[in-house]
Amino acid sequence: MSAYADEHAPVIAAADGFFLIDTAGKKYLDGHSSLWCNIHGHRVPEIDAAIRQQLDRVSHSTLLGLGNTPSIELAEDLLQRVPSGLTRVFYADCGAAGVEVALKIAWQYHRQKPQPEPRELFACLTSAYHGDTVGTISLGDIDRFHSLFGGLMFPALRLPSPATPGLSLDECLTDTERLLSANAGRIAGVIMEPLVQAAAGIRVHPSGYLKRLREITQRLGILLIADEIAVGFGRLGTLFACEQEAVSPDILILSKGLTGGYLPLAATLTTEDIYTAFLGDPWAGKTFYHGHTYTGNPLACAAARASLRLIEDRDVLGNSRRIETVLQEHAATWRTLPHVAEVRHRGTMIGIEVQRDPATGTPFPPEQRRSHQLTLTCRERGVIVRNIGDVLVLMPAPAMPPSLVHQLAETVSAALRAVLR
Repeated sequence: MSAYADEHAPVIAAADGFFLIDTAGKKYLDGHSSLWCNIHGHRVPEIDAAIRQQLDRVSHSTLLGLGNTPSIELAEDLLQRVPSGLTRVFYADCGAAGVEVALKIAWQYHRQKPQPEPRELFACLTSAYHGDTVGTISLGDIDRFHSLFGGLMFPALRLPSPATPGLSLDECLTDTERLLSANAGRIAGVIMEPLVQAAAGIRVHPSGYLKRLREITQRLGILLIADEIAVGFGRLGTLFACEQEAVSPDILILSKGLTGGYLPLAATLTTEDIYTAFLGDPWAGKTFYHGHTYTGNPLACAAARASLRLIEDRDVLGNSRRIETVLQEHAATWRTLPHVAEVRHRGTMIGIEVQRDPATGTPFPPEQRRSHQLTLTCRERGVIVRNIGDVLVLMPAPAMPPSLVHQLAETVSAALRAVLR
């Protein structure tokens, strides 16, 4: 906090397309999608209009005991697009809350299904990140974010990440199946980010892992919970990451890009089998007691509907794949630079890990904050990016024109050469 206070970070006062503008009038290219949620840029006329039109009707009304039109219409829109088998939608107001909803649904489902089981354990991947609430940090495995709070967290089963250096896909799946089989009767669900572990430093999974994990969990009768908060809505070239391996999870969590990056909203989707376990008379005790004041907020739902239409009308998924090609070209150059240990990339998500000696894996001394210096150098040159530890993360909006992605990448190249020379 002391360092942050001394840095006098820009205060954003306005925006224009894919640029942010600070109180001094300086423009910055938004190279991390305003923390991975912006899809179409800022001040998008269609989304602005959808929110203004909804303002003329009602800005908020609770979903506790009532319904509202935009939340129903958005649920219908989502169910037409998500993997088959998902039929029900529960709203929350941020990604971490959406994960908490998923955990509580899975926990309660096993106690209310036709043959009840008191399953008390969740499984997650090593290097996992699912949010910063107590439930989500219990499923996290990144020391800098989670180690301090050990006494607050519940125990979880750690499965090997397929992105672990030196671990083959077959070895990973063998260990995973062994751990899940040994604890199958205790596990309420396995939670994971499909294809890429984002906050772990853009850890990319090998092709086939997601599909094989789905097969294992189905065979063992374990719920698969897909956290697509960071990877959904075109980040990886398809609307949802699960599509790429034809996987339909038991529970799907969406947030961040759901509203195009405009307003906080999350959706936790489940199968009809899970939903049915909560049906019964009020006195039967099957109620799902989870409510947020702004659950299903009409303004957020209106923004989300407009964003979904724009993704299709403007071929944002095709543009996302074009961005991937641009980043691939620059990644090839970055991998040749001194002190660049690894460049990890998929879709519009890319992480550049820097080390003092990549040959031995020796990091820079922490007091040098080299990756943070990269962040500051990019900012000085008019580009906003963000580092996580020793990894500089770039995540342009899926609708960003490839020419601006080139501009982003060229600025990063200059920063790498200046800071790491």
